[in-house]
Amino acid sequence: MRKIRQGDEVIVIAGRDKGRRGRVTRVLSAANQVVVENVNVVKKHQRGNPQAGTSGGILDQEKPLDISNVALYNPNTGKGDRVGFRVLDSGDKVRVYKSNNEQID
Repeated sequence: MRKIRQGDEVIVIAGRDKGRRGRVTRVLSAANQVVVENVNVVKKHQRGNPQAGTSGGILDQEKPLDISNVALYNPNTGKGDRVGFRVLDSGDKVRVYKSNNEQID
């Protein structure tokens, strides 16, 4: 079970985009990276290919961030928070915020 999943709202805690929030669009588990919407956007210069019907130009692309550079956003505190796990009485394993032991999902 992953601490950060697709669809979670995260806050960037290190790097060029520190302090920005966004939703996780993809989790690259093999590389321990996440892609966050509208964060870590770079410009890619792409050459056109008339045979394939693609035009050239400068495109904006979202690049992956290391998973250690993001924290799950806690709406109650308004800050990033660490994530832990708890097993309920029913046997279900759920994620919880470390700061206040509140259940996430």
